Amino acid sequence: MGVKKKKEMQVTALTICHQDLQTLRALADVEGKNLASLLLHCVQLTDGVSQIRYVKQIVPLLEKADKNGTCDSTIRSCLDILAGIYLCLSLKNPLKKVLASSLNGLPEFFLSEAVQSFTSRLQEELNTADLYSYRKVIDNISSCMENFNLGRTSVSNLLKNVLHFLQKSLIEISEENRKFAGNRIVQTQLMNDLLVCTRVSVMVVQKVQGFQRIHLNISSSPMWQNMCGLLGIFTKFLSDDDLLQTIQSTSGLAVVLFIKTMFHPPEKIPDLISSMLLHSVDCTSVPEWFLNCCRRLCGADVPQPALLFLCQGTLTMLDWQNARMGPRGEALLLDTVHVLFTLSSQIKESTLEMFLSRILASWTNSAIHVLESSSPSLKDSLNGNSSIVKRLLEYVYTHWEHPLDALRHQTKIIFRNILQMHQLTIENSDLATDHFIVELTESLLRLEWHIKGKYTCLGCLVDYVGVEHILALAKTIPSQILEVMGDQSLVPYASDLLETMFKNHKSHLKSQTVDSAWIDEWHDTWVSPLLLILCEGNLDQKSYVIDYYLPKLLNCNPESLSYMVKILQTSADAKTGSYNSRGALGALMACLRTARAHGHLQSAADAWGNLVTSARIKQGLIHQHCQVRLDTLGLLCESNRSTEIISPEEMQWIQFFITYNLNNPSPGVRQQICSLLKKLFCRIQESSQVLYKLEQSKAKCEPENEFTKQHPSVSLQQYKNFMSSICNGLFEALFPGSSYPTRFSALTILGSMAEVFPVPEGGVQTVYQLSHDIDIGRLETLIECFTSTFEEVKILAFDLLMKLPKTIVQFLDSEKLQGLFQAALELSKSTKPYDCVTASYLLNFLIWQNALPSSLSAYLKTQQVACEDGDKSAAVVERNTLMVIECLLENLEEEISQAENSLLQAAASFPMYGRVHCITGALQKLSLNSLQLANEWRPVVEKLLLTSYRLSAVVSPVIQSSSPEGLIPMDTDSESASRLQTILNEIQPRDTNDYFNQAKILKERDSFDLKDLNASVRSIDASAESKGSKEGKTCDVTAQMVLVCCWRSMKEVALLLGTLCQLLPMQSAPESPDGSLTVEQVKEIGDYFKHHLLQSRHRGAFELAYTGFVKLTEVLNRCPDVGLQKLPEQWLQNVLEEVKCSDPSSKLCATRRSAGIPFYIQALLASEPKKGKMDLLKITMKELISLAGPTDDSQSTVPQVHALNILRALFRDTRLGENIIPYVSDGAKAAILGFTSPVWAVRNSSTLLFSTLITRIFGVKRGKDELSKKNRMTGSEFFSRFPELYPFLLKQLEAVASTVDSDIGELNRHPSMFLLLLVLGRLYPSPMDGTYSALSMAPFVPFIMRCGRSPVYRSREMAARALVPFVLIDEIPNTVRTLLAELPNCTDQHFRQNHIHGTLLQVFHLLQAFSDSKYRMNTYLQQELADIAVCTKAKLWLAKRNSCSWSLALLRTGHQHTPLEHGAAKQGALMFGTESHFSSDCI
Repeated sequence: MGVKKKKEMQVTALTICHQDLQTLRALADVEGKNLASLLLHCVQLTDGVSQIRYVKQIVPLLEKADKNGTCDSTIRSCLDILAGIYLCLSLKNPLKKVLASSLNGLPEFFLSEAVQSFTSRLQEELNTADLYSYRKVIDNISSCMENFNLGRTSVSNLLKNVLHFLQKSLIEISEENRKFAGNRIVQTQLMNDLLVCTRVSVMVVQKVQGFQRIHLNISSSPMWQNMCGLLGIFTKFLSDDDLLQTIQSTSGLAVVLFIKTMFHPPEKIPDLISSMLLHSVDCTSVPEWFLNCCRRLCGADVPQPALLFLCQGTLTMLDWQNARMGPRGEALLLDTVHVLFTLSSQIKESTLEMFLSRILASWTNSAIHVLESSSPSLKDSLNGNSSIVKRLLEYVYTHWEHPLDALRHQTKIIFRNILQMHQLTIENSDLATDHFIVELTESLLRLEWHIKGKYTCLGCLVDYVGVEHILALAKTIPSQILEVMGDQSLVPYASDLLETMFKNHKSHLKSQTVDSAWIDEWHDTWVSPLLLILCEGNLDQKSYVIDYYLPKLLNCNPESLSYMVKILQTSADAKTGSYNSRGALGALMACLRTARAHGHLQSAADAWGNLVTSARIKQGLIHQHCQVRLDTLGLLCESNRSTEIISPEEMQWIQFFITYNLNNPSPGVRQQICSLLKKLFCRIQESSQVLYKLEQSKAKCEPENEFTKQHPSVSLQQYKNFMSSICNGLFEALFPGSSYPTRFSALTILGSMAEVFPVPEGGVQTVYQLSHDIDIGRLETLIECFTSTFEEVKILAFDLLMKLPKTIVQFLDSEKLQGLFQAALELSKSTKPYDCVTASYLLNFLIWQNALPSSLSAYLKTQQVACEDGDKSAAVVERNTLMVIECLLENLEEEISQAENSLLQAAASFPMYGRVHCITGALQKLSLNSLQLANEWRPVVEKLLLTSYRLSAVVSPVIQSSSPEGLIPMDTDSESASRLQTILNEIQPRDTNDYFNQAKILKERDSFDLKDLNASVRSIDASAESKGSKEGKTCDVTAQMVLVCCWRSMKEVALLLGTLCQLLPMQSAPESPDGSLTVEQVKEIGDYFKHHLLQSRHRGAFELAYTGFVKLTEVLNRCPDVGLQKLPEQWLQNVLEEVKCSDPSSKLCATRRSAGIPFYIQALLASEPKKGKMDLLKITMKELISLAGPTDDSQSTVPQVHALNILRALFRDTRLGENIIPYVSDGAKAAILGFTSPVWAVRNSSTLLFSTLITRIFGVKRGKDELSKKNRMTGSEFFSRFPELYPFLLKQLEAVASTVDSDIGELNRHPSMFLLLLVLGRLYPSPMDGTYSALSMAPFVPFIMRCGRSPVYRSREMAARALVPFVLIDEIPNTVRTLLAELPNCTDQHFRQNHIHGTLLQVFHLLQAFSDSKYRMNTYLQQELADIAVCTKAKLWLAKRNSCSWSLALLRTGHQHTPLEHGAAKQGALMFGTESHFSSDCI
C-alpha cells in the first residue's frame, strides 16, 4: 500500500568522434546561438536526460533559420553530424527516438540536405566489413524504418545496397554460427542477430515503396539477384532444425512475403502457395527463379515445422480483407486449414504445438475477414454444421485442458471466432435460436464442472447470445458455479464466467425496464446464492468466493452492498456463528472488508455510522471462528486510500486483537495477520506524512474524512504511542520458552515495523523508529531467538537485526562480544544438527555488525588496506567474513586430522559438518562478485577445496558402503572394505569383537545361521565408550551417530562446493587476476560430484550432493569458456556409456532405485537452456528408452533397471516441463512391457515408472477418489496428445484379452492387464464423441469386454469402468443388449461365474452412464430401456438359480442407479428386484 518512488530514467549520454567535435568548435558562433553551438553544448554534457532537452531545441532553431531562407555550410555540416549521431546511438537509447521525433518536424527547406547527409552516413555504415559490427548496422536500418521519415527515405535511396548488405549479413552470420557449434553463449548472440536481420528484411520489403514493380525488372539486375538470394536463404532457414524456431517462424513469413512481392501475375499467387502446402507443385509451370530459390519447398519431404511456418506466413502476409483474392483465395484458405489439421495430429513437441494453436487462431481470424464478403459456397464450408468447424471444435475440446496456459488461451480465441464465423454464415438469423448454437450450449452445459474449458466457452456464448438464454436452459447455473468454487484450480475460471454473466444480465435487465425494478430480479439471481454460500458454505468455498467473486460483484453494482448488509444484519442476531461456522456475522464482516478495500466505503465513518455498529466490530474481533476475526481485522486495516487516518478507536481495537492472537496455531492465519498489520503500518506511515504537511502549514482545516476534530500533532502523538505500545507488547511475548507461533508472529510484525518505518534520510520525517524502543535487554532477546529449534525463527530474528541500525551493537561490550563469538564456535561443533544453524546466524550477525573480537585480526594482514579502498562498510563485512572463515577453516583442518585417526571420536565430540555449514552461511551472505580482497581470497578458496576433499575422503567409505544405515561390510572392493573394517573396529563395544568377526564369516561363507545373524545384529545396538581428545570425558556412540556425522558432512561439503561455483567469479584465463576459481578447480569439483553421486548409497548424501551439483551445472551452461560449457555434455555421454555397459559387478548401484545416478543425469539435463533445442535431453531420452525396452538376455537387466529408474526421475522433474511430454508414449510402452519381465527388479522399476507417468499424464491427485474426473481425460484428448499409444494399447489389450478365460481352463493372469485397464479407466466420454474422431474407440470395445471375464475381481471392476468411455452414448443400448446376449442360457450346463459377474458389472456401469446422459427421462430412453428389459427375460434364471452372491448383489443394487419408468420399470424389477440368498463361488 505504500507509495513507491518513481524510478529515475537512465539515459546513456551521446558522444561524437574527435573530428566532428573539432568541426562543431570551429562552426560555433561567439554568442552561442547557432545550431553548431547548440550541438556543441549538447555533446559536452555527460547526462543523457539533459541532452534530451537540447535535442528538442534543434528543430525550433532551424525553423528560425528557415525564415531567413538560408541553408549555409554550417547547417549542412550540423545536419551531417546529426546523421552521424543518430546512427551511433544504440537502438534502445531514448535519445535516438527523441532525435528521430524532432527531425520528423524538420522544415521542408532543409529536407533535401538532411536526406543527403543521412544517405551518405548510412552508406558508410553499409560498407562495414566487421561481422560483429553487422548487428549495429542492422539495428540502424530497423530504426530508420520505424516512424522516421528521413531514415525511410535514406533506405529507399540505398535499397539495392541495403538488400545486398542484408544478404551478406545473413550468409556470414549463419556461417559463423556453424563454426561456433557447441558454444551456447556465442551461438545465442549470433542466432539473435540472424533473427533481427530476418525481421529487418521483412520490414524493408513491407515498408519501402520500391517493390511494387520489381517483377518488371530484368532478372539480371542486382536488386533482383539480391531478392532471389534472400529468398533462397530464408527457404534454407525454414528447413534448418539447428536454428531457433523463432528464426524459422520469421523465415516462413519472409518466404511468403518475397513470393508475393516477386511473383507475377499476382492472381496466381494463391494457387502457387496452395500447391506448396499440398506438395503438388508443377515444376514445369513455375518460373525458373522460383525453382532455384524454393526447390526445398517443392518436394514431398518438406519438414513439419517448415510446413507449419509456411501456413503462418500464408495467413499473415497475404491480404485476406474483403476476400480480395477471390475464389482462389477461398480455396487457399480451405487448403491451409486442412494442412493445419493434418499437422495437429502429427506434431507433439510443445513449442510447435504452441505455434500451431496460434496459427489456427490466426486462420479463424482470416476466415472471418473473408466471410464478411465471400461466396455462398465458402459460407457452406464454414458454418457450424460443416466438417471444418467440427474439427475446430474437436481441437478446442482436446486442448482446452492442455498444461500450457498460453495454448488454453488460444483455444478460447478459436472458440470465440467459431461463433463469429457461424454468425456470418447465417446472415440475419437469430443466433440465440440457431440450432447449432442451441445444441452447442446444451452440450457444454451437460459437461462436468471440473472441466476448465467449459467456463471459457460458456463465457464466449454469453457474449454472443446473452445470458438470458443460458438461464432459461439452466436457471440454477449461478448456484452450480458457486458450488465448485471450493476447488482452488477452478476458482479463477468460475469467477470470470460469473462476472461475464452478471454483467450481461444487468445490461439486459436495464435495457428491458425504465426504472430500477430490475434490481430485485438481479439480486435474486446473483446476490442471494452468494449470501447463502457466505453463511453456510465450507471454509475454502467461502474464502474463494470472498476473494474472487464478491469484489467483482460489488464493482459491477456497488449499490448491492446496502442490500447485503441489511439481510446479514438481520440474520446476524440469530446466527452469530461458532468455532466451526462463520455464520451471518462472518459474512457481514467479509462483505464490509471487501467493500472498504475496494473503495465502496468512502471512509470508516460510513461503515461505523451508517452500516454497522461498533458493537458488531467488537463482536467480530472476539469471534470463535478465526476467519471472522481476520475479516474484522481486515476491515480495520485495509483501505483503498493509503493516506486515510486511523482513528483512536480503531487503534484500541487493533491493539486488543494483537494481544490475544499472536499464538494462533494456523500458519495461514498468522501470515494473514502479519500481512494486514503491515498494510496498517503503511497507512500510518503515509497518513503521517499528510499530517506532517498539515502541521507545517499550520492549516486550521481538518483532514478530509477525519473522525474527530483535532490538531495534526495530536494524531501524530497518538500514532507514536500506538506503535510503541505494539512494540512493547511484542517484545513481552518473546520471553524465553515462548511458543513457535508466538515468536513467528511477533518477529514478523517487528520486521514489518522496521521495514515500513526505516531510519530517516535527507530530512524526511518519520512518525516512529523501532530502534528508539530497543535497549540492551531487547537486543539480547532477539539474539536469544537464534537458539530456537525452528530455523524460521532464526531467519526472522536475523533479518530484524539486519534492519536495525548498526549502532545497536554499542549495547554489547567487548567481553559479551567475545562470549558470543566463543559460543558460536562451540555450537559449530555440537552434535545437535540445529546448533550449527544457530552458530551460522550468530556468526553472520557478528560479521555484519562489525562486532568480532580483536583477536581475529591476526587472520588478515591487509586489514587496514581493505578499509580504505572502495565502500567502507562493504570492505568491513568482507574483511570480517574472511577472518571468520579462516578461523573456522583452521579448526576444521585440525578436526579432520583427528577424524582421520578416529572417526568414532569425531562423531562423538566434533562432527565436522557444523564448521562447513557456518562457512557456507558466511559465503552466501557476501557479494562474491565484487571482492576487494581478491588476492587474499584465492588461497582461502584453494584451502577450502582441499579441506572439503579431505573431509569427504574421511566420511565417504560409510556413505558409499553397500548398506550405510547398518554398516554391514559386504563390499567386494578391497580398499572400501578395509576402510569400513577400520571404522567398524571403532564402533564395536570394546569388550567384544563378535559382531566384526561374524561379519567376516558372513562374507566368506555361502550360507549362515539365522540365529547367529540375529545375535550379531543385536550386538550393534550396544553403546561404545570413547575418550574425547579434548574434553577427556566419556560419551556414548552408536552407528547411527557415525552415519549422521558422515552424511551431514557430505551434505555440507556438496552445498559448499555448489555455493563456491555459483557465487565466485571464474578466471577468464589461467593467470588472470579477475576471478577466484580456476578452470581446473571447477573441473575437480565436477569430478567430485560425479564420483559421489554415482557411488553414494545413502539417500540423504546423494540428494543434497545433487543440490550442489545443480548449482555447478547452471554455472557451466552460462560460462563463456567453451571447454567448461561442454563439460555437462561430456559427463552425460560418459555416464550413459557406463550405464549401458553396467553389469552386476559395476560400481554403479543397481539397488536403491539406482541411488544417485538419476539425480546426476537429472542435474545435467535440467540445467540445459530451455530456449534452445534441448539436444542433450533428446539424446538422453533416445538412449534411455532403447535401454528400458525388453531384452532377450536376462543376464543383462542391470542397464534396463537403471534406464527405468532414470526415466522415472526425469518424468518427475517439473523443470523439464513440456519438453519431456513427447517421450511419454515411449516411456509408457517401456513401463507396460517391463511389467511382464521375469526379473523382479525390472518389474519393480517399471511399476514405479508407470506410477510417475500416470501422474504426469493425468495430473497430481486432487481428491480421495482414485477415479475422480479431476484426474481423468477424454479419450479423444488422450489419444490426440499420445497417438502412439493407440496402436500399442490396442495390441497389448488384444494379447491380454486372448489369455482371459481360455477354453483349456488354465488360470492365466496376464501381468500387464491391470496397467492397461488402469490407463483406459481414467478416460471418459468426450462431448464431441460421435461427431468427428480421427481415432475410433470401437476396436477397444470387444477386448475390454473380454477382460471383464478375468479371474481377478479388481480387473473385472476396472474393465467395466474402462468400457464406458469407449462406447458412444448412442451405442450404449445396443452394447448392453449384446452383453446380455452373451450371458449363459438356462439350458447351458457349464458356465463361469467370472464371466457372469464381469458382464453384469459392464451392464451396470453402461446403464449408469446412459442415465446421466442427455437422453435422461425422454421417450428415447423409455423405448431403449423397454427393449433392454425384454432382453433380460431370458436371463431371469440368474437371479433364481445362480449360486454367486457377487453377481446377485450386483443384480439387487442395479435398480438404485438405473432410471426405470412405467412399463420398463415393471419388467426391469423382475431382473433387479428378485430377493434370494446364495453363497459366493466367484474366484
